[in-house]
Amino acid sequence: MKNILVIGSTGQIGSELTMLLRRTYPNGKVVAGYIRGCEPQGKLLSSGPSEEADVCNRKQIEDIVDKYDIDTIYNLAALLSATAERLPLKAWDIQMNGLINVLEVAREKKCAVFTPSSIGSFGPSTPRHNTPQDTIQRPTSMYGVTKVATELLSDYYYTKYGVDTRAVRFPGLISYTTLPGGGTTDYAVEIYYAAVQGEEFVCPIAAGTYMDMMYMPDALRAAIEIMEANPRYLKHRNAFNIASMSFEPEEIAAAIRRYIPNFRMRYEVDPVRQHIADSWPDNMDDTCARKEWGWAPSYDLDSMTQDMIKNLKIKLNK
Repeated sequence: MKNILVIGSTGQIGSELTMLLRRTYPNGKVVAGYIRGCEPQGKLLSSGPSEEADVCNRKQIEDIVDKYDIDTIYNLAALLSATAERLPLKAWDIQMNGLINVLEVAREKKCAVFTPSSIGSFGPSTPRHNTPQDTIQRPTSMYGVTKVATELLSDYYYTKYGVDTRAVRFPGLISYTTLPGGGTTDYAVEIYYAAVQGEEFVCPIAAGTYMDMMYMPDALRAAIEIMEANPRYLKHRNAFNIASMSFEPEEIAAAIRRYIPNFRMRYEVDPVRQHIADSWPDNMDDTCARKEWGWAPSYDLDSMTQDMIKNLKIKLNK
């Protein structure tokens, strides 16, 4: 990778990934692509080029690729799971019609493409424990439907046209830098904010609901490592299970209480988020990622909790 376009650079993943890519490839250009109304701010704006890049506007993407001689596109444009259930047609437009635009530009301009999949690509008929890399995928949410279609379409463009498409299936992502918006696993970020601010946390996910989670530094590293991996060893491409930790709400609350003993939590279950969570695996088997490109996480629940609390205290001046 040398010159990179990040579509969705101001989102939860994109804002951090863009900055990491700029540090990783200081001799290249990493363009922060944004949509109107979500312009880059602060260091994201000042540290490198930015361009309006609506994934549904193919001409914009083409022009940026030509202007900066882009060789790799990180396509992060998406509505998250709970939001996509409220706006299914918009989710389809962004995640599918937008993907077609990116893949067509990549086919014509010879770019590599990373379009992440998700734990949401699985459904209630998928094996819940140690979910295999290759298994049944019959999701019951619009978000999940688009993620399965993303995997298949990305594979199609690789096998038919030779477009270098690669991806991982992200678990729920936890970060202190950018607040999430509309995801089923967002509670695992919001709970830390409440704890550091001394507030009682109202949990929208029922006790005993296990879901795969990952700390953002591991997720960002995975997104770069998969694109740098030697293609001769990649058998799956779109998309690899990657895993780090799996926990239910009581376990994350207990981890927080080791550092904030007075933390309090109660439950008000959100039926939409709970329905989605119940259709997802408890934990994924990431053996293929480990074997094919050397994936290994650095954080577990306790080390992540320590780092989250430390950095949120700084961020929130607590």
